[in-house]
Amino acid sequence: MNEKISLKGQTAVVTGGSRGIGEAVALRLASLGANIAVIYANNDDAANKVCEKCKNDYNVDAKAYRLDVSDFNAVKETVSEIKKDFNTVHILINNAGITRDNLLAMMKEDDFDAVLNTNLKGAFNMIRHTSGMFIRNHGGCIVNISSVAALLGNAGQCNYSASKAGLIGLTKSVARELASKNVRCNAIAPGFIATDMTVDQENNPLLERIPLGRMGSTEDVADAVEYLVSASYVTGEVLKVDGGIAM
Repeated sequence: MNEKISLKGQTAVVTGGSRGIGEAVALRLASLGANIAVIYANNDDAANKVCEKCKNDYNVDAKAYRLDVSDFNAVKETVSEIKKDFNTVHILINNAGITRDNLLAMMKEDDFDAVLNTNLKGAFNMIRHTSGMFIRNHGGCIVNISSVAALLGNAGQCNYSASKAGLIGLTKSVARELASKNVRCNAIAPGFIATDMTVDQENNPLLERIPLGRMGSTEDVADAVEYLVSASYVTGEVLKVDGGIAM
């Protein structure tokens, strides 16, 4: 991107913001001037390091909030804390996600439920409890991080694919409901992105399926987030960041 937008004075909430895609997105939004609320599940040190980078490198406010996004009431309480700390929220990035891979015939019910509860219900919970602020602000931007697995399916990931496909349906419904309030909601569908959740990045045979011939980077996804945050006439869309794998 050639021209940088300014998000100075705005607050962005990034779930799953302590590592990987979430970390890259948090730092990108901070670089554009946004104050950052980092939502994370377990790693205190990692989340605090992201906040310190935001503060030291970009001179913005940042704070970490430990949260299980699948817990409706806990999300409500944390969003209230964020409101007290930052006054309001302008941008929500729903990136928190887990995997519990197995073939359908051997998948445990708990593993199916855990993935749906975090990846899909977690996004609903965050949108549900921040939407009032967006409406009162007469504007806002929501970006849900889906996956090409939602579009193509993936053997051994029926729970993950279902959760990410559900995110797309959630995105489009929220976009329709909140458009009259100038609140936009879009989704990004990353392909194979090099993070600590991906393995065999050099020798993975799946690379042969990618027309561009390489895995994506977390910065590629951050580029897409930056675009959607700035694209004032785009809502209800699914932007693929996948090297062409799902074309």
